[in-house]
Amino acid sequence: MLSRTVLAVLLIVTTYLVLPASAQAQSYGYEGVQVCGMCHKTEKSGNQLKVWQDSQHSKAFKALQSAEAKKFSKEADPSKDAKCLKCHTSGSGIAANLVGTKFKMEDGVQCETCHGPGSAYKSMAVMKNKAEAQKKGLMAHADIEKFCKTCHNSESPTFKGFDFKVMWAKIAHPTPKG
Repeated sequence: MLSRTVLAVLLIVTTYLVLPASAQAQSYGYEGVQVCGMCHKTEKSGNQLKVWQDSQHSKAFKALQSAEAKKFSKEADPSKDAKCLKCHTSGSGIAANLVGTKFKMEDGVQCETCHGPGSAYKSMAVMKNKAEAQKKGLMAHADIEKFCKTCHNSESPTFKGFDFKVMWAKIAHPTPKG
């Protein structure tokens, strides 16, 4: 007969193994493009901030304030429509305690939409170690085209097709080694 302690440990281990990963995952917070841009703005680092600023992603939230957006939204204000926000902003629907002081939804589709909430990996010490950054929430997509198509698809009322290779070239922002 097993002791209560052994049974308790077995129950905890079994529960941990059976629960989905999302139930075990830590909730990371969103920091906002201004925090990411503090380091990712120089030529040496790849000019990621400028690439984003020049992209349609940086203007995605503003698009919801247009007369055209009002034609497609069931809400009087498309910038408050959850169906629109899921693709026109970063972190839509997130809890207030998971938002850093510099994060603004109005900044549109930001770094953390693709790279994951950055509160735990934003420090230089963590970012210099890719494996550690990924342990702390930095996302690396196995199929980036598939990820992009979670928003760039026919579910959007303004969808006119999506040529991944052409669009990827517009936002590519490699990090130089050196």
